[in-house]
Amino acid sequence: MVSNRRVTQLDIARLAGVSQATVSLVLNGTEYALARIPQETRERVQRIIRETRYVPDPIARRMAKGSNRILGVFTYEPAFPSAQADFFLPFLFGIEEEAQARGYDLLLLTGVGQGAQRKIFAEESRLRIADGCIVLGRAFDRDELQRLVAGDYPFVAIGRREDAGAPVPFVGADYATATGQLVQQARALGHTRLAYLGPTDTAESTADRWRGFRAALETDLRMALHMTDTAGTDAALMDAVLQSGATAVFCVELADAMRLEAAARARDLRLPQHLSVMALGSHLRAESSRTRFASFHIPREEMGRQATAMLVRRIEGGTGEPVQQALLPCEPIAGDTLGPAPR
Repeated sequence: MVSNRRVTQLDIARLAGVSQATVSLVLNGTEYALARIPQETRERVQRIIRETRYVPDPIARRMAKGSNRILGVFTYEPAFPSAQADFFLPFLFGIEEEAQARGYDLLLLTGVGQGAQRKIFAEESRLRIADGCIVLGRAFDRDELQRLVAGDYPFVAIGRREDAGAPVPFVGADYATATGQLVQQARALGHTRLAYLGPTDTAESTADRWRGFRAALETDLRMALHMTDTAGTDAALMDAVLQSGATAVFCVELADAMRLEAAARARDLRLPQHLSVMALGSHLRAESSRTRFASFHIPREEMGRQATAMLVRRIEGGTGEPVQQALLPCEPIAGDTLGPAPR
């Protein structure tokens, strides 16, 4: 009846002697719409569908319904190089798991440009291939974020974001509370002179850590050292800490905590007997370290899952879906590097 090529709705219509619109109604129409088609016509169309073994084109059906069931994922930094894989991969695991559970495919959007120059929007933006997009990155382009907020394209950011002309939908981690809890743990162990190593305002995530640290400082706690730039040798970094008299060090970056640990070993000093060192957030690279740093667990996979669920709600709920923002708690990691303050 029909050649070996894929059978189409037009083929079914020609064989049944009806219009393609009638075939589409038989396949996809509501009960009310089907009632307008004579029963004999419906049965003839259905018989030819069976005989030709017609299989609907899923892409065409999605386009007819105005949905591709595809979620975009955009990262401002490359997601897979070894230097950053341990940052992005847990998010991607959670995103993939939730998308699959909800019947959506994923599309990785890399935008245009290289590295820090990546842009979501280009002259020929491909955002609309996906029904909505999850946006990841340590720092966002503020102009692009404002454009996303002002538009009608569904998106959700991973990580807390300041308003960009209007509230930004996001799922983040409560870094401020987790950092403050670490400070209180150190205080309970007798530490009164603290050092803080790392940036304070390069992105919301670093600003939140700094805010939590400052809020936890009480009258008997003193910030003996604050270094936003930790460039230099490991020995120079350790010299600065020791000369300040700090007994507990809070490191925004795990790399700085590992540098202090290496410098301590080189001087025959031990953590935490001579110095307590904390990393402000879990990191996959910590698993390969010989030292288990006192820290807190960042729920990256759960952030990915909840961001995906939030995005699907925004897609399926339409413009009436309210903007949601969620901060997930960070569980403490006891580690081996926080102990009583040395006398």
